[in-house]
Amino acid sequence: MKILIVSDTHRRDENLKLVIEQQTPIDMLIHLGDAEGSEYFIPEWVNPGCRMEMVLGNNDFFSNLDREREIELEGHKIFITHGHYYGVSMGPEGLADEARSRGCDIAMYGHTHKPFLGKISGVTVLNPGSLSYPRQEGRRPSYMVMTVGRDGEIDYRERFL
Repeated sequence: MKILIVSDTHRRDENLKLVIEQQTPIDMLIHLGDAEGSEYFIPEWVNPGCRMEMVLGNNDFFSNLDREREIELEGHKIFITHGHYYGVSMGPEGLADEARSRGCDIAMYGHTHKPFLGKISGVTVLNPGSLSYPRQEGRRPSYMVMTVGRDGEIDYRERFL
């Protein structure tokens, strides 16, 4: 199973469309917030049968998306949120604690516009960065591709444009 993970596109969708085109076919797209209205169009840009999981960001003022979600995938429980309610700008530790308290072994967030991949207190925590307004050194637009095998084995790949 191939999963495209993005965040903080802020309605500047050229890079998102490019990445979808490059990575197609995908089985799932996870958008971790701040789509700013594009969440209504993204399903049209992916291949048929692609599962969509999207959450509300701090700039998604007129969206009906959920603030956070828990999803099950090949024996893994994943907590997805934008992250601003968990103080991720100060570090992802609080988010990892919340995910662990919910029985999740993976936590995904956005908000900081900086890619991150690490293990905190037994929880794999990741942030794909931003495809539109990157803030890490070098400021390259970023996203992640997650591959889940039938045995539940996961491979994470950080990607840059």
